[in-house]
Amino acid sequence: MSGPVDLAFDPWDPAFVADPYPAYAELRARGRAVRYEPTDQWLVPHHADVSALLRDRRLGRTYQHRFSHEEFGRSAPPAAHEPFRTLNDHGMLDLEPPDHTRIRRLVSKAFTPRTVERLKPYVRGLADELVGGLVRDGGGDLLTDVAEPLPVAVIAEMLGIPEADRAQLRPWSAAICGMYELNPSEDTAARAVRASVEFSEYLRELIAERRRRPGDDLISGLIAAHDEDDRLTEQEMISTAVLLLNAGHEATVNATVNGWWALFRNPAQLAALRADHSLIPTAIEELMRYDTPLQLFERWVLDDIEIDGTVIPRGAEIAMLFGSANHDPAVFPDPTRLDLARADNPHISFSAGIHYCIGAPLARLELTASMTALLNRAPTLTLAKDPTRKPNFVIRGLGGLSVEVR
Repeated sequence: MSGPVDLAFDPWDPAFVADPYPAYAELRARGRAVRYEPTDQWLVPHHADVSALLRDRRLGRTYQHRFSHEEFGRSAPPAAHEPFRTLNDHGMLDLEPPDHTRIRRLVSKAFTPRTVERLKPYVRGLADELVGGLVRDGGGDLLTDVAEPLPVAVIAEMLGIPEADRAQLRPWSAAICGMYELNPSEDTAARAVRASVEFSEYLRELIAERRRRPGDDLISGLIAAHDEDDRLTEQEMISTAVLLLNAGHEATVNATVNGWWALFRNPAQLAALRADHSLIPTAIEELMRYDTPLQLFERWVLDDIEIDGTVIPRGAEIAMLFGSANHDPAVFPDPTRLDLARADNPHISFSAGIHYCIGAPLARLELTASMTALLNRAPTLTLAKDPTRKPNFVIRGLGGLSVEVR
Protein backbone atom coordinates (compact mmCIF):
# COMPACT_ATOMS: atom_id res chain seq x y z
CA MET A 1 0.00 0.00 0.00
CA SER A 2 1.07 3.61 -0.37
CA GLY A 3 2.00 5.75 2.61
CA PRO A 4 -0.75 8.30 3.36
CA VAL A 5 0.06 11.93 4.00
CA ASP A 6 -0.70 11.58 7.72
CA LEU A 7 1.87 8.83 8.23
CA ALA A 8 3.62 9.39 11.57
CA PHE A 9 6.91 8.01 10.16
CA ASP A 10 9.04 11.15 9.64
CA PRO A 11 12.82 10.59 9.96
CA TRP A 12 13.52 14.35 9.87
CA ASP A 13 11.17 15.24 12.74
CA PRO A 14 13.07 15.58 16.07
CA ALA A 15 10.03 14.29 17.97
CA PHE A 16 9.96 11.14 15.82
CA VAL A 17 13.74 10.65 16.17
CA ALA A 18 13.42 11.01 19.95
CA ASP A 19 10.90 8.14 20.07
CA PRO A 20 10.08 6.40 16.77
CA TYR A 21 8.45 3.36 18.36
CA PRO A 22 4.82 4.62 18.47
CA ALA A 23 5.07 5.46 14.75
CA TYR A 24 6.38 1.97 14.09
CA ALA A 25 3.29 0.51 15.77
CA GLU A 26 1.15 2.56 13.39
CA LEU A 27 3.20 1.35 10.41
CA ARG A 28 2.78 -2.29 11.42
CA ALA A 29 -0.98 -1.72 11.63
CA ARG A 30 -1.00 -0.15 8.13
CA GLY A 31 0.45 -3.22 6.46
CA ARG A 32 3.48 -5.31 5.70
CA ALA A 33 4.96 -3.01 3.02
CA VAL A 34 4.20 0.71 2.99
CA ARG A 35 5.24 2.98 0.12
CA TYR A 36 7.09 6.07 1.40
CA GLU A 37 7.34 8.78 -1.25
CA PRO A 38 9.88 11.13 0.45
CA THR A 39 12.65 8.53 0.15
CA ASP A 40 11.21 6.54 -2.79
CA GLN A 41 11.29 3.36 -0.70
CA TRP A 42 9.07 0.57 0.56
CA LEU A 43 9.06 0.46 4.37
CA VAL A 44 8.93 -3.04 5.85
CA PRO A 45 8.08 -2.92 9.57
CA HIS A 46 7.26 -6.52 10.63
CA HIS A 47 9.82 -8.87 12.18
CA ALA A 48 8.89 -11.92 10.09
CA ASP A 49 9.21 -9.99 6.82
CA VAL A 50 12.45 -8.24 7.77
CA SER A 51 14.00 -11.52 8.91
CA ALA A 52 12.96 -13.28 5.70
CA LEU A 53 14.05 -10.46 3.37
CA LEU A 54 17.51 -10.25 4.96
CA ARG A 55 18.00 -13.82 3.69
CA ASP A 56 16.26 -13.35 0.32
CA ARG A 57 18.75 -13.42 -2.56
CA ARG A 58 16.29 -11.57 -4.79
CA LEU A 59 17.44 -8.52 -2.84
CA GLY A 60 20.94 -7.07 -2.78
CA ARG A 61 23.02 -4.37 -1.14
CA THR A 62 24.12 -3.47 -4.66
CA TYR A 63 22.73 -4.08 -8.12
CA GLN A 64 25.86 -3.31 -10.12
CA HIS A 65 26.99 -6.94 -10.16
CA ARG A 66 23.98 -7.58 -12.41
CA PHE A 67 22.79 -4.31 -13.94
CA SER A 68 24.06 -0.96 -15.09
CA HIS A 69 22.45 2.13 -13.57
CA GLU A 70 20.44 2.60 -16.76
CA GLU A 71 19.25 -1.02 -16.88
CA PHE A 72 18.14 -0.76 -13.27
CA GLY A 73 16.27 2.50 -13.84
CA ARG A 74 18.51 4.47 -11.48
CA SER A 75 20.72 7.52 -11.99
CA ALA A 76 24.45 7.23 -11.42
CA PRO A 77 25.62 8.94 -8.21
CA PRO A 78 26.92 12.52 -8.65
CA ALA A 79 30.52 12.66 -9.86
CA ALA A 80 31.41 14.81 -6.84
CA HIS A 81 30.58 11.87 -4.56
CA GLU A 82 33.01 9.52 -6.32
CA PRO A 83 35.61 9.23 -3.48
CA PHE A 84 32.91 8.17 -1.03
CA ARG A 85 31.31 5.79 -3.54
CA THR A 86 34.64 4.14 -4.36
CA LEU A 87 35.41 3.66 -0.67
CA ASN A 88 31.92 2.43 0.21
CA ASP A 89 31.26 0.23 -2.80
CA HIS A 90 34.39 -1.90 -2.34
CA GLY A 91 33.55 -2.86 1.25
CA MET A 92 31.95 -6.23 1.83
CA LEU A 93 28.80 -4.74 3.38
CA ASP A 94 27.89 -3.28 -0.02
CA LEU A 95 29.05 -6.19 -2.15
CA GLU A 96 27.28 -9.35 -3.23
CA PRO A 97 28.79 -12.77 -4.03
CA PRO A 98 31.28 -13.73 -5.27
CA ASP A 99 33.23 -10.64 -4.16
CA HIS A 100 31.45 -10.51 -0.81
CA THR A 101 32.18 -14.18 -0.18
CA ARG A 102 35.88 -13.80 -1.00
CA ILE A 103 36.44 -10.78 1.26
CA ARG A 104 34.31 -12.05 4.14
CA ARG A 105 36.15 -15.37 4.13
CA LEU A 106 39.46 -13.55 4.60
CA VAL A 107 38.21 -11.14 7.25
CA SER A 108 36.36 -13.83 9.20
CA LYS A 109 39.73 -15.31 10.20
CA ALA A 110 40.20 -12.28 12.48
CA PHE A 111 36.84 -12.84 14.21
CA THR A 112 36.95 -16.51 15.09
CA PRO A 113 35.76 -17.50 18.59
CA ARG A 114 39.38 -18.26 19.49
CA THR A 115 40.52 -14.79 18.42
CA VAL A 116 37.74 -13.08 20.37
CA GLU A 117 38.56 -15.24 23.40
CA ARG A 118 42.20 -14.10 23.20
CA LEU A 119 41.04 -10.47 23.23
CA LYS A 120 39.11 -10.85 26.49
CA PRO A 121 41.92 -9.80 28.87
CA TYR A 122 42.74 -6.73 26.77
CA VAL A 123 39.09 -5.66 26.44
CA ARG A 124 38.30 -6.23 30.11
CA GLY A 125 41.47 -4.45 31.21
CA LEU A 126 40.77 -1.43 29.02
CA ALA A 127 37.13 -1.24 30.16
CA ASP A 128 38.24 -1.36 33.79
CA GLU A 129 40.82 1.36 33.17
CA LEU A 130 38.32 3.66 31.44
CA VAL A 131 35.66 3.18 34.12
CA GLY A 132 38.32 3.71 36.78
CA GLY A 133 39.03 7.13 35.30
CA LEU A 134 35.33 7.97 35.34
CA VAL A 135 35.11 6.97 39.01
CA ARG A 136 38.20 9.01 40.00
CA ASP A 137 36.66 12.08 38.35
CA GLY A 138 33.35 11.59 40.15
CA GLY A 139 31.59 11.17 36.81
CA GLY A 140 31.76 12.63 33.33
CA ASP A 141 30.40 11.86 29.89
CA LEU A 142 29.79 8.15 29.52
CA LEU A 143 29.91 8.59 25.73
CA THR A 144 33.37 10.15 25.43
CA ASP A 145 34.92 8.62 28.58
CA VAL A 146 33.92 4.96 28.12
CA ALA A 147 31.56 4.16 25.23
CA GLU A 148 33.71 5.62 22.42
CA PRO A 149 37.31 4.88 23.44
CA LEU A 150 36.77 1.20 24.23
CA PRO A 151 35.61 -0.19 20.84
CA VAL A 152 37.71 2.31 18.86
CA ALA A 153 40.85 1.13 20.66
CA VAL A 154 39.95 -2.55 20.24
CA ILE A 155 39.33 -2.45 16.48
CA ALA A 156 42.30 -0.13 15.93
CA GLU A 157 44.48 -2.56 17.87
CA MET A 158 43.25 -5.46 15.74
CA LEU A 159 43.98 -3.54 12.53
CA GLY A 160 47.37 -2.32 13.75
CA ILE A 161 46.65 1.43 13.70
CA PRO A 162 49.20 3.25 15.88
CA GLU A 163 47.82 4.74 19.08
CA ALA A 164 48.96 8.24 18.10
CA ASP A 165 46.72 8.15 14.99
CA ARG A 166 43.52 6.92 16.61
CA ALA A 167 42.03 10.31 17.48
CA GLN A 168 41.32 10.83 13.76
CA LEU A 169 39.24 7.69 13.42
CA ARG A 170 36.03 8.76 15.15
CA PRO A 171 35.64 12.09 13.23
CA TRP A 172 36.33 10.35 9.91
CA SER A 173 33.82 7.64 10.76
CA ALA A 174 31.13 10.11 11.83
CA ALA A 175 31.50 12.06 8.57
CA ILE A 176 31.33 8.94 6.39
CA CYS A 177 28.38 7.45 8.31
CA GLY A 178 26.39 10.63 7.67
CA MET A 179 25.83 9.28 4.15
CA TYR A 180 23.85 6.35 5.51
CA GLU A 181 21.04 8.63 6.68
CA LEU A 182 17.97 9.08 4.49
CA ASN A 183 18.34 11.75 1.77
CA PRO A 184 21.66 13.18 3.06
CA SER A 185 22.32 16.86 2.32
CA GLU A 186 25.07 18.13 0.03
CA ASP A 187 26.95 19.42 3.10
CA THR A 188 26.81 15.91 4.57
CA ALA A 189 28.04 14.49 1.26
CA ALA A 190 30.90 17.00 1.10
CA ARG A 191 32.05 16.05 4.61
CA ALA A 192 31.83 12.35 3.74
CA VAL A 193 33.83 12.84 0.54
CA ARG A 194 36.54 14.79 2.39
CA ALA A 195 36.74 12.13 5.12
CA SER A 196 36.83 9.36 2.49
CA VAL A 197 39.81 10.99 0.76
CA GLU A 198 41.71 11.59 4.00
CA PHE A 199 40.95 8.17 5.48
CA SER A 200 41.90 6.42 2.23
CA GLU A 201 45.17 8.32 1.93
CA TYR A 202 46.04 7.49 5.53
CA LEU A 203 45.35 3.78 5.02
CA ARG A 204 47.23 3.71 1.73
CA GLU A 205 50.32 4.97 3.57
CA LEU A 206 49.76 2.52 6.43
CA ILE A 207 49.43 -0.39 3.99
CA ALA A 208 52.70 0.67 2.33
CA GLU A 209 54.36 0.73 5.77
CA ARG A 210 52.99 -2.73 6.62
CA ARG A 211 54.33 -4.06 3.33
CA ARG A 212 57.78 -2.92 4.41
CA ARG A 213 57.38 -3.99 8.04
CA PRO A 214 54.59 -6.58 8.51
CA GLY A 215 53.11 -6.95 11.97
CA ASP A 216 50.78 -9.27 13.81
CA ASP A 217 47.66 -7.37 12.77
CA LEU A 218 44.73 -7.66 10.38
CA ILE A 219 46.07 -5.21 7.77
CA SER A 220 49.30 -7.20 7.56
CA GLY A 221 47.20 -10.35 7.22
CA LEU A 222 45.17 -8.86 4.37
CA ILE A 223 48.39 -7.82 2.62
CA ALA A 224 49.77 -11.34 2.96
CA ALA A 225 46.59 -12.80 1.47
CA HIS A 226 46.82 -10.27 -1.38
CA ASP A 227 50.47 -11.04 -2.09
CA GLU A 228 50.04 -14.81 -1.97
CA ASP A 229 46.79 -15.31 -3.85
CA ASP A 230 45.96 -11.95 -5.42
CA ARG A 231 42.60 -12.13 -3.71
CA LEU A 232 42.30 -8.50 -2.56
CA THR A 233 42.98 -5.31 -4.46
CA GLU A 234 44.47 -2.40 -2.54
CA GLN A 235 41.12 -0.59 -2.76
CA GLU A 236 39.38 -3.62 -1.26
CA MET A 237 41.91 -3.60 1.58
CA ILE A 238 41.29 0.11 2.22
CA SER A 239 37.51 -0.26 2.03
CA THR A 240 37.59 -3.32 4.30
CA ALA A 241 39.67 -1.51 6.91
CA VAL A 242 37.32 1.49 6.88
CA LEU A 243 34.24 -0.73 7.12
CA LEU A 244 35.71 -2.64 10.07
CA LEU A 245 36.64 0.57 11.84
CA ASN A 246 33.23 2.16 11.26
CA ALA A 247 31.08 -0.89 11.90
CA GLY A 248 33.48 -2.10 14.59
CA HIS A 249 32.71 0.75 16.92
CA GLU A 250 29.66 2.72 15.75
CA ALA A 251 27.00 0.25 16.87
CA THR A 252 28.81 -0.60 20.12
CA VAL A 253 29.17 3.06 21.06
CA ASN A 254 25.48 3.71 20.50
CA ALA A 255 24.35 0.47 22.12
CA THR A 256 26.28 1.48 25.25
CA VAL A 257 24.80 4.95 25.67
CA ASN A 258 21.32 4.01 24.41
CA GLY A 259 21.40 1.11 26.86
CA TRP A 260 22.41 3.10 29.91
CA TRP A 261 19.90 5.83 29.08
CA ALA A 262 17.23 3.10 28.98
CA LEU A 263 18.43 1.73 32.32
CA PHE A 264 18.25 5.15 33.97
CA ARG A 265 14.68 5.52 32.70
CA ASN A 266 13.79 2.09 34.11
CA PRO A 267 15.17 2.20 37.67
CA ALA A 268 13.56 -1.06 38.79
CA GLN A 269 15.33 -2.94 36.00
CA LEU A 270 18.62 -1.20 36.81
CA ALA A 271 18.23 -2.15 40.47
CA ALA A 272 17.61 -5.78 39.48
CA LEU A 273 20.74 -5.77 37.32
CA ARG A 274 22.84 -4.28 40.12
CA ALA A 275 21.54 -6.94 42.48
CA ASP A 276 22.17 -9.82 40.08
CA HIS A 277 25.06 -9.54 37.62
CA SER A 278 24.12 -12.90 36.09
CA LEU A 279 21.51 -10.90 34.17
CA ILE A 280 24.23 -9.18 32.11
CA PRO A 281 24.06 -11.51 29.04
CA THR A 282 20.29 -11.23 28.62
CA ALA A 283 20.39 -7.54 29.58
CA ILE A 284 22.73 -6.76 26.70
CA GLU A 285 20.48 -8.54 24.19
CA GLU A 286 17.39 -6.80 25.58
CA LEU A 287 18.98 -3.34 25.53
CA MET A 288 19.97 -3.81 21.87
CA ARG A 289 16.39 -4.82 21.12
CA TYR A 290 14.76 -2.12 23.21
CA ASP A 291 16.54 0.83 21.59
CA THR A 292 18.15 -0.46 18.41
CA PRO A 293 21.44 1.23 17.37
CA LEU A 294 20.82 0.66 13.64
CA GLN A 295 17.19 1.48 12.89
CA LEU A 296 17.04 0.82 9.14
CA PHE A 297 18.83 -1.32 6.58
CA GLU A 298 18.34 -0.88 2.83
CA ARG A 299 18.24 -3.42 0.01
CA TRP A 300 17.66 -3.17 -3.75
CA VAL A 301 15.03 -5.38 -5.37
CA LEU A 302 16.93 -7.37 -8.02
CA ASP A 303 13.94 -9.48 -9.06
CA ASP A 304 10.25 -8.79 -8.46
CA ILE A 305 9.03 -9.86 -5.04
CA GLU A 306 5.57 -10.00 -3.50
CA ILE A 307 4.70 -8.95 0.05
CA ASP A 308 1.15 -9.56 1.22
CA GLY A 309 -0.25 -9.36 -2.30
CA THR A 310 1.76 -6.27 -3.28
CA VAL A 311 4.30 -6.77 -6.07
CA ILE A 312 7.45 -4.74 -5.45
CA PRO A 313 9.22 -4.50 -8.81
CA ARG A 314 12.84 -4.86 -9.77
CA GLY A 315 14.58 -1.51 -9.34
CA ALA A 316 12.71 -0.55 -6.18
CA GLU A 317 14.42 -0.03 -2.84
CA ILE A 318 13.29 -1.61 0.41
CA ALA A 319 13.94 -0.09 3.85
CA MET A 320 13.81 -2.79 6.49
CA LEU A 321 12.98 -1.21 9.82
CA PHE A 322 15.08 -3.01 12.44
CA GLY A 323 13.74 -0.83 15.24
CA SER A 324 10.16 -1.70 14.33
CA ALA A 325 10.92 -5.40 13.88
CA ASN A 326 12.51 -5.45 17.35
CA HIS A 327 9.25 -4.07 18.81
CA ASP A 328 6.88 -6.37 16.92
CA PRO A 329 4.39 -7.79 19.45
CA ALA A 330 3.97 -10.87 17.27
CA VAL A 331 7.49 -11.87 18.37
CA PHE A 332 8.16 -9.91 21.58
CA PRO A 333 5.40 -9.95 24.22
CA ASP A 334 4.88 -6.47 25.68
CA PRO A 335 7.62 -5.05 23.43
CA THR A 336 7.63 -1.54 24.92
CA ARG A 337 8.59 -2.94 28.33
CA LEU A 338 12.27 -3.27 29.16
CA ASP A 339 12.76 -6.79 30.52
CA LEU A 340 16.41 -7.57 31.24
CA ALA A 341 15.53 -11.20 31.93
CA ARG A 342 13.82 -11.67 28.55
CA ALA A 343 15.07 -15.10 27.50
CA ASP A 344 13.42 -15.58 24.10
CA ASN A 345 14.89 -12.59 22.27
CA PRO A 346 15.43 -13.09 18.51
CA HIS A 347 16.25 -9.42 17.87
CA ILE A 348 17.82 -8.56 14.53
CA SER A 349 20.12 -5.75 15.68
CA PHE A 350 23.06 -7.60 14.11
CA SER A 351 21.14 -8.22 10.84
CA ALA A 352 20.86 -11.73 9.33
CA GLY A 353 21.80 -13.75 6.26
CA ILE A 354 25.09 -13.31 4.44
CA HIS A 355 25.47 -9.77 5.83
CA TYR A 356 25.08 -10.82 9.46
CA CYS A 357 27.48 -8.72 11.53
CA ILE A 358 30.85 -10.43 11.44
CA GLY A 359 31.89 -8.60 14.61
CA ALA A 360 28.85 -9.53 16.72
CA PRO A 361 30.87 -11.71 19.16
CA LEU A 362 33.38 -8.90 19.63
CA ALA A 363 30.59 -6.33 20.16
CA ARG A 364 29.02 -8.56 22.82
CA LEU A 365 32.42 -8.92 24.52
CA GLU A 366 32.90 -5.13 24.59
CA LEU A 367 29.37 -4.45 25.85
CA THR A 368 29.78 -7.11 28.54
CA ALA A 369 33.15 -5.70 29.62
CA SER A 370 31.95 -2.10 29.93
CA MET A 371 28.71 -3.05 31.69
CA THR A 372 30.54 -5.32 34.14
CA ALA A 373 33.11 -2.64 34.93
CA LEU A 374 30.43 0.00 35.46
CA LEU A 375 28.36 -2.24 37.72
CA ASN A 376 31.39 -3.29 39.76
CA ARG A 377 33.31 -0.04 40.01
CA ALA A 378 30.49 2.51 39.80
CA PRO A 379 27.53 0.93 41.63
CA THR A 380 26.19 4.40 42.48
CA LEU A 381 26.28 5.64 38.88
CA THR A 382 23.46 8.12 38.32
CA LEU A 383 22.28 10.36 35.52
CA ALA A 384 23.50 13.95 35.90
CA LYS A 385 21.15 15.46 33.33
CA ASP A 386 18.90 14.30 30.51
CA PRO A 387 20.88 13.76 27.30
CA THR A 388 20.33 15.29 23.91
CA ARG A 389 19.73 12.86 21.08
CA LYS A 390 21.70 13.08 17.86
CA PRO A 391 19.48 14.21 14.97
CA ASN A 392 20.31 11.04 13.02
CA PHE A 393 17.58 8.48 12.48
CA VAL A 394 19.28 5.50 10.83
CA ILE A 395 22.23 5.35 13.23
CA ARG A 396 20.57 6.02 16.57
CA GLY A 397 22.62 7.52 19.36
CA LEU A 398 23.05 10.29 21.91
CA GLY A 399 25.12 13.45 21.79
CA GLY A 400 26.44 12.60 25.26
CA LEU A 401 25.39 11.00 28.55
CA SER A 402 26.43 12.96 31.64
CA VAL A 403 26.74 10.78 34.74
CA GLU A 404 27.82 11.14 38.37
CA VAL A 405 29.53 8.64 40.65
CA ARG A 406 28.80 9.43 44.28
